[in-house]
Amino acid sequence: MAVQFVLPDSKSLSQPPSVAAYVVDRTVFVAAAMGALAIIALVVYILWEIGGQALPAISRSGAAFLVNTRWDVQNESFGILPQIWGTLYSSLLALLIGGFVGITIAIFLTQDFLPHRIAVVFRTLIEMLAAIPSVVFGLWGIFVVIPFIRPGANWLHDTAGFIPFFGTSLSGPGLAPAVIVLAIMILPTVTAISQDAIGLVPYKIKEAAYGMGTTRWEAILKVIVPTASGGIFSALVLGFGRALGETIALAMLIGNANQISLSLFSPANTLASLLASNFPEAAQSERQALMYAALVLLAITLVVNVIGTLILVWTSRNMAKT
Repeated sequence: MAVQFVLPDSKSLSQPPSVAAYVVDRTVFVAAAMGALAIIALVVYILWEIGGQALPAISRSGAAFLVNTRWDVQNESFGILPQIWGTLYSSLLALLIGGFVGITIAIFLTQDFLPHRIAVVFRTLIEMLAAIPSVVFGLWGIFVVIPFIRPGANWLHDTAGFIPFFGTSLSGPGLAPAVIVLAIMILPTVTAISQDAIGLVPYKIKEAAYGMGTTRWEAILKVIVPTASGGIFSALVLGFGRALGETIALAMLIGNANQISLSLFSPANTLASLLASNFPEAAQSERQALMYAALVLLAITLVVNVIGTLILVWTSRNMAKT
């Protein structure tokens, strides 16, 4: 029995959309535009509220607040340079660890290194890390991570203490355990988005790479990963933003010491942990200074996301040209 294919009428293909389709299209467009404007308005409102409460501290301290290293409540002398250093230093280190591990896991889960069922199990376990509360990570860091890495950290200090990164011993909470826990906390974000980016690379690109004579790892590292670099970079930016704003786990693990040091084992502090530790019992002048610190943290986060977006757009345009 012959199969007959019925072609649509050419007139129906050239007709304009119906009124209902037009209404649905405009409704979705207006809703999306209103949602984007609402997000921008919300950010502006948050900046307005925080800036208004921080205005007395801004008038009193000015730019010196950003370079002062003291946090003296009695003399009302406040500065957040150690906190800015600790925020950026710990977040960058966590991004180096969590980003490398997350991208590696994404490659293994999407390039058929594991059987499908085992890959699904690993993917589910990694995604479950995002559901663990921050305070649980903090407790795990205190009772598991610190005792586990203390012997190795002290050995590094004894044998290579002349290197600034190992210049102090690890007596308790410090930068290293905070960075390890922070890297694990950003791992689900980096891994999930990197998997989606790598999974969207057309299989024909991989076949073309094999056809050119590349090995498996050459095809992955020189073809697939560069093709998915835009999505992978977005994953790193989101992971870095998560690391910048993490609060409770870092407040429990980083030591809350107002000092600037390259040592991985010395106590440090971050802007988020400063807010979490001092805000509940802060007097009016200290609360104003804390709102100033919150404004700086928000500004850092916005700058990181804007720079990441610009780099992503620039990268996408260059890839489109090539």
